Amino acid sequence: MATVNENGGTAEKPKKSKVFLIILIALVVAGTWFGVSKWHHAKLHEETDDAQIAANISPIIPRISGYVREVRVTDNQLVKKGDTLLVLDDRDERIKLEQAEAALATAQSNLLSAKSSSVAAHSNIGTSEYASLAIDGQIERAKVSVWQTTQEFDRYANLIKDHSVTQQQYEDKLAAKELAEKQLVILQQQKKQASSATNAVSTQAASTESQISIANATIKQRQVDVDDAKLNLSYTVLTSPADGMVSKVNVQVGQFLSAGQSIFSIVLDQSLWVIANFKETQLGKIKIGQPVEVEVDALSGHVFQATVGSFSPATGATFALLPPDNASGNFVKVVQRLPVKIEFSNPQDSLLGRLRAGMNVNVDVHIGN
Repeated sequence: MATVNENGGTAEKPKKSKVFLIILIALVVAGTWFGVSKWHHAKLHEETDDAQIAANISPIIPRISGYVREVRVTDNQLVKKGDTLLVLDDRDERIKLEQAEAALATAQSNLLSAKSSSVAAHSNIGTSEYASLAIDGQIERAKVSVWQTTQEFDRYANLIKDHSVTQQQYEDKLAAKELAEKQLVILQQQKKQASSATNAVSTQAASTESQISIANATIKQRQVDVDDAKLNLSYTVLTSPADGMVSKVNVQVGQFLSAGQSIFSIVLDQSLWVIANFKETQLGKIKIGQPVEVEVDALSGHVFQATVGSFSPATGATFALLPPDNASGNFVKVVQRLPVKIEFSNPQDSLLGRLRAGMNVNVDVHIGN
């Protein structure tokens, strides 16, 4: 169709571009497909990029204080379980061990002395008891002698009244009677002394028995001191608790280390896993055992296969140094994140050895078919 221009001529009406229409339709179709695919993917997957590689990290901590004598590892060195990492100066600990061993030897000598004293005390008890029995026999003989001399004296006392015996004979019997009586008294006193001596020896024997018990207890204490000294001596050599890789070693020869001071760490290589911090609104359909795809930022293009392992018992904010207290002031609702442990399910993947703790990853959990 033609139109009349200002000069009275005719001009053709411009045609609409079909290319623009085709591009517009293509964009609409592509956008629709992209939106539908994303919507469909979102229904069957839960994703987060708030995730990192985790591993067991064992700190190397000296149990005793001391000066560093040797450092046998360097930064990023691979070590095996039991490998020596560093050695502390052990001269002080060796001296303490020698002192403990000397004290133990002294305690053992005291035990032998106490046992010898106990044997002697028991022997003295037997001797004292035998002496006491001998005195008992002498006392019985002395009693018989007193009875006999008393009987003779009584007869002579009656005879001297009618002068049937001489005064000298009478006095001899009197002297014999008094001598027998005094001998009995002496023996009775000796009996008391022997009983006292027996009691004293028995007390001494009981004392030596208690000394043996004390000596045994002292030996046990000194043995504990020796064991403790040996244990502290062993602590002067720090070894690797497991296979792994050494972190940065911030220790120099001659440096003083305090007991309980963390000096460096060993990243253990037994296993690696992923800690993914999902929003609480994402957790409704995530279950243990669901398949997971893990993409590591450092290894772009490679997908690691994994599964959901477990859920943290509390949100990350709960374990924070200063956890929020919503009851203390104005409340602003913030979506919380819960750590979820993701375990790699393909240990044969050759690229697992290139993963390091702390690497950022993207996690895609398959929550449905």
